[in-house]
Amino acid sequence: MRFSEVLKSVRRDGDTWIAAISEDWLQGRSAFGGLQAALAVQVMRELLPGYVPLRSLQVSFIAPVPAGTVRIAASILRQGKNVIQLEARLLDGDATACMVIGIFGAPRESALRVLPEQPAVEALATQHVLRYVPGLLPQFTQHFEARWLQGDIPFTGSKQTAQVVEVALKDDGVADEAQVIAFADFIPPVALSMLHQPAPGSSLTWMLELFADSRGLPLTGWRVDALLQAAQYGYTSQQVMLWGPHGEPLALSRQSMVIFG
Repeated sequence: MRFSEVLKSVRRDGDTWIAAISEDWLQGRSAFGGLQAALAVQVMRELLPGYVPLRSLQVSFIAPVPAGTVRIAASILRQGKNVIQLEARLLDGDATACMVIGIFGAPRESALRVLPEQPAVEALATQHVLRYVPGLLPQFTQHFEARWLQGDIPFTGSKQTAQVVEVALKDDGVADEAQVIAFADFIPPVALSMLHQPAPGSSLTWMLELFADSRGLPLTGWRVDALLQAAQYGYTSQQVMLWGPHGEPLALSRQSMVIFG
């Protein structure tokens, strides 16, 4: 299933919603985290009074979300004049496997406009290109195209803590907030590139802040600038800046991960 097809599978079922996740979206034992968060946001939108831009996400990955039918519950936590806060949970039976807090905010009049500028990078002479190999790479990566402009791919014993990756999503249509979420979570943990042999990794928490309206952007030519900020005792902290196809700043991501190696 393509990314858009998984999103379109969401339907109401009583007091909750259900969606179909195919095995090609797995990341180890669990569904790709970016897809989990995108499904949660899609369900949140069912409760919103019209279109309100998504401003930030807080995600806690609690347990694996397997392929198949996933049930999603959502509720409004607080609705103010401009800001609405919602909660969504992906369920495995009666247990919460992923919890997502979404904050949606209407535009406000402001004298301030400060946005980061995309730094220029000199691409590697020999760039690493993502080639999906079943059994070696997570299954969800087959839905993306990626090439490393700077930094190293996983399990190469790298000493670098920064990576710049150009990425595209293999799908029809144009971007929306769901694709921003997917792109922001695509890049493998930078720490994995510092290992000399394969080892699993998993996200614990994820925070994502969205800067701009991404609706209508093409699904190719996006750029991820990732920085490993700390790694100790098997836990890592990583920051990602997501740029659109024309160099526009779209989102800032921070993740806490566990690395089994």
